[in-house]
Amino acid sequence: MSADPQGITRREALGRMVTAAAFGATAALAPAERVFAANEKAAAGRLKQSLSRWTSKAPLPELCKRLKAIGFVAIDLLYADEWATVNDSGLKVSMGYPARRDDFIAMGFNDPANHATLLKELETTIPLAKQAGVMNVITMFGNRRPGIDDSQAIDNCVAGLSKIAPLAAENGITLCVELLNSKVDHHGYQGDHTAFGVAVMKGINSPNVKLLYDIYHMQIMEGDVIRTIRDNIQWIGHFHTGGVPGRHEIDSTQELNYHAIAKAIADLNFQGYIAHEFMPAQADPFASFAEAFKTCTV
Repeated sequence: MSADPQGITRREALGRMVTAAAFGATAALAPAERVFAANEKAAAGRLKQSLSRWTSKAPLPELCKRLKAIGFVAIDLLYADEWATVNDSGLKVSMGYPARRDDFIAMGFNDPANHATLLKELETTIPLAKQAGVMNVITMFGNRRPGIDDSQAIDNCVAGLSKIAPLAAENGITLCVELLNSKVDHHGYQGDHTAFGVAVMKGINSPNVKLLYDIYHMQIMEGDVIRTIRDNIQWIGHFHTGGVPGRHEIDSTQELNYHAIAKAIADLNFQGYIAHEFMPAQADPFASFAEAFKTCTV
């Protein structure tokens, strides 16, 4: 093979040209995204990673562009009027809201007085989600009510969610009911332990109604995260992350080994999404998002 006067072969020269072209395509990205855009293997992990919309102040089109460059495949917790923007960017919506309400968390299926409103919202949203390719829709267990203990609340949740499960199944949608902590962030929330959520799931026994297992919240309430996930993976449809304490980065500043947790989830052949839901403490939030992505790439 011939060489130029500087001793570079044609193959080497072509290689440099390809490298330069690739660099030009990523040079406009911030350093955090550029590292991952240049490393195709970074996006080839076994878990589908998403980011909760509320964690970033960036306009949604910009957020889509920058997350896609890092390797994320979806954005989480979006309202119906935001779904098209994400879909048009080439990303997926990993979780949709059925309604905009200030009492969205507090108003759940644990109280029969809420069922009519919640069912109407879901009956409206589920066909829209199917049309938009949004496979998961969030709902809540709700805050405690006088006279409704855990046993009655479980029965109420089973009764209410069982009414909407057939429509979810018909449309290929999974309703994800979130477990939250009642110790720090959501005082009074009734679905604050995995056992409560699993009891509801067993009562419904539908592949279209699952738990949203928020790792941050359950670490605060009960710990033993990996064992709990392994024992209950059949009832879990979605994951959220967040550093404990403080709900910041999932790095060495907090008490959980998220790389080990991600590996445990992937080893269970989990096919859903793991969505990062923390408040970045670093000056560059996208550096935090990129680090979280790397941590959970297994």
